[in-house]
Amino acid sequence: MKIKPSLLTILISFAIISTSCVSVQVKDNTVANISSEVKKPKNIILLIGDGMGLSQVSAAIYYKNGKPNFERFGTIGLSKTSSANDLITDSAAGATVFSTGIKTYNGAIGVDIDTIAVPTIVEQLSKRGLSTGIISTSSIQHATPASFYAHVKSRRLYEQITEFAPNSGVNFFAGGGLKFFNKRKDGKDLLAEMRAKGYEVILDELPKTSSEKNELILLAEDGMPKMSEGRGDFLSNVTKLALEKLSKNEKGFFLLVEGSQIDWGGHNNDADYLIEELLDFDKTLGVALDFAKQNGETLVIVTADHETGGFTLSSDGTNYNKIKPTFSTTGHSGTMVPVFAEGPGSALFNGIYESIAVYHKMMELFNR
Repeated sequence: MKIKPSLLTILISFAIISTSCVSVQVKDNTVANISSEVKKPKNIILLIGDGMGLSQVSAAIYYKNGKPNFERFGTIGLSKTSSANDLITDSAAGATVFSTGIKTYNGAIGVDIDTIAVPTIVEQLSKRGLSTGIISTSSIQHATPASFYAHVKSRRLYEQITEFAPNSGVNFFAGGGLKFFNKRKDGKDLLAEMRAKGYEVILDELPKTSSEKNELILLAEDGMPKMSEGRGDFLSNVTKLALEKLSKNEKGFFLLVEGSQIDWGGHNNDADYLIEELLDFDKTLGVALDFAKQNGETLVIVTADHETGGFTLSSDGTNYNKIKPTFSTTGHSGTMVPVFAEGPGSALFNGIYESIAVYHKMMELFNR
């Protein structure tokens, strides 16, 4: 791994538990191998605020009562989000970089630019015996969650994406997307197939405790309701439930949590929608950070696939004491997005880097 000079001091002074050999890029462009002991996590929680740029994060400072959980992170980097063929990525290509470590075309789900399937982090870790979970406030077939367990040429192939779920190896699914299991054009009943594969299928409400079986929790036909429509504490509560379940595995776990509708508020140029979803996401960060602090072996990473809406916290005219949220587009923008990290291995996430680096840094930490 190549590390900028500014990170050298951080790396050498970092807390230690296991030995690794690290390549460090020094000032004269020579590479030195330094035998150092770097603390590595047993578990990783990756939280993706879809469409969440720096202005969206800043909204938590101005609109949350109390200190935002974003401020609890000790390491912050910046990610460059362009896809393989476009300066501005979509969520499918933007999530595939996190799940596979490759840049691909907009619309791709777990495939490269030639539409060839690439193994995901979830698939690789499941084969090693680690537990895995996927949570979303959209349908679980939507671009971001789908990119972690499916391989299709287009993000719009929701029924085809769903067919990957029974054999995905994912231990915990939660979100919306029921209709793609049981109201399909091909007439298949994939809920029955999930049960045959050993999943407990839950369709009515979030359970209070986790099951011994793998779980499929689907609480909406498609995307989950907005916060303004009464979704409540689904995201934070289901994250607690997943952590309770996955942390029982002594080999470790990987959990993906997506705050999907930050992006939808941006697309709608609806500041109230965006901010409500952002604050719900921030509350969920608190759940992850509290777990990690108590557990001691968990790395929490928070980032975005891209920014949506060209969102800005403008002044209200010449009144510099009043914020007026504004938008410059109903689409995505090419701005860099933040990467927050806290826990063992967090120092690796300092700096400015391509979005694919998030995957490679996670896998480096898992490859103990």
